[in-house]
Amino acid sequence: MKNSNITKKIVAGKFKGKTLKLPSKETTRSSKGIVLESFFNTIQFAIIDATFVEVFSGSGSIGLEALSRGAQKIVFMEKDKEALKVLKENIAQTDPSSCEVVAGDSFVNIASVVATLKREGREAFFYIDPPFSIREGMEDIYEKMIAMIASLPKEAVKMIVLEHMSGLELPKEIAVFSKKKSKKFGNTSLTYYLSEEME
Repeated sequence: MKNSNITKKIVAGKFKGKTLKLPSKETTRSSKGIVLESFFNTIQFAIIDATFVEVFSGSGSIGLEALSRGAQKIVFMEKDKEALKVLKENIAQTDPSSCEVVAGDSFVNIASVVATLKREGREAFFYIDPPFSIREGMEDIYEKMIAMIASLPKEAVKMIVLEHMSGLELPKEIAVFSKKKSKKFGNTSLTYYLSEEME
């Protein structure tokens, strides 16, 4: 199936209006505009000069929006080959020198991303948008995601944001991180986690 006409635009900031390609819906699922808008309204000033890690990044639309709005460095984590190709094309339209692509299994690669953050003394926003668990082969995705979050050291984390199916019950605490708020947008919800020192 040809999908060259599936696109979305960067909404605000220095790359506003740039058209981003999206991979086919068979491999990834794009975040809704209303979700993106709500998220950036929540973190609008905190994102300036920040490091931003987009886990399961697909086309990179969230990370590139963060870059456009003033984030200093974006780390994209993606496994799907088609999505990686589209992601790299999208990055080329913005500022490739501020972007790093970590290809492969995010659950495996998160350790090296965290090690780099710690070595550089950086805290990052982690935006985690896994494939919904209704997808074949993804039934245990949320258990793996919770284990991933529990493995994150608080000194490398500014905030953790999960985009997930609205019916999912997430724990109030995951290791040192506490659920601060959850916002529902139809079938999709955003849930924010912070460690105690960040409040």
